[in-house]
Amino acid sequence: MSVKEEKKPEFFKSVVFAFVIVLVILGTFTILFFYRSIFAPNVDLGIHRTQFLYIHTGSDFKGVTDELNKYRFLMNPSSYKRVAAWKKYDKHVKAGRYRIRDGMSNNELINLLRAGKQEPVRVIFQSMRTKEELAGKIASQIEADSVSLLRLMDDARYLSNFNITPATSYILFLPNTYEFFWNTSADQFFRKMFQYFKVFWNSDRRQKSTDEGFTIPQVVTLASILDRETAKDSEKPVIAGVYINRLRKNWPLQADPTLIFAANDYSVKRVTSKLMDIDSPYNTYSHTGLPPGPICIPSVASIDAVLNFQEHHYMYFCAREDLSGYHAFAVTLEEHNRNAKKYQAVMRKLNIR
Repeated sequence: MSVKEEKKPEFFKSVVFAFVIVLVILGTFTILFFYRSIFAPNVDLGIHRTQFLYIHTGSDFKGVTDELNKYRFLMNPSSYKRVAAWKKYDKHVKAGRYRIRDGMSNNELINLLRAGKQEPVRVIFQSMRTKEELAGKIASQIEADSVSLLRLMDDARYLSNFNITPATSYILFLPNTYEFFWNTSADQFFRKMFQYFKVFWNSDRRQKSTDEGFTIPQVVTLASILDRETAKDSEKPVIAGVYINRLRKNWPLQADPTLIFAANDYSVKRVTSKLMDIDSPYNTYSHTGLPPGPICIPSVASIDAVLNFQEHHYMYFCAREDLSGYHAFAVTLEEHNRNAKKYQAVMRKLNIR
């Protein structure tokens, strides 16, 4: 056998070995490439440890990617797109508010978004005077806009699902802190509030309302007047008793806050005779009984003050002359006039008209 023939197998082995080495190297790089794409950190939030990503209802994969790129949350957008395609996230985009962490991998980020594991929001609102104010407050905290919320507040047919009317729609909304998903629609918001409403109006509160001869909207309507009359929770049951005494005697309520509501002018500090002549079903000087509906969203304290009103013989009340925010109560008109003169004298002295 010649030397040349002996070298052929050795050369062939060397080529095969080199080829295997190349394959191993390529395989290693491929594995490292895929590993880094999937598991290496790819979310950079700068100085923040966490941030919220908002995905609007109807958004597609491109919309989500654009949102991530808009705030430069991704170190390597290309690797994110590759992993999203492998995990078919483009077919599973879910709206919501997501808390993302600095240093998340593509795998962690896409699993979070694909599973729809969004962070709930705390919706907070207090006593509101107008529907526009309420809708704006809610819309600033969830995805539903104020226009869609206002539309439902004035939709008699829709509100009939909850046994309320546009005039009484305030009864669904109790000042509190509620938990919602950010991508809540206006309809979903109303239905969830109705569930909270049923919890609040338990058998005890409903029975007290019935015992007093009031419907729930009537209780809330009177409570809304209390809310505008005084900020002092301790005297709300006393004022509620005054109004109930007037209702029992079929007197006009003569509640100044209802005139301000009717005039839709919340800059009014003192009610004048001009306001008392306003033509409105909310004018409790010219109409007996309760107005058609609440004039604001009352506090829970005001609602419970109506349900637990104080029995007494007072028919009148006016602000105290010490300007403490409390009221002086009277059984007779003569006594009330004396109290009123004291208060008016202080107002004149301070040049408040």
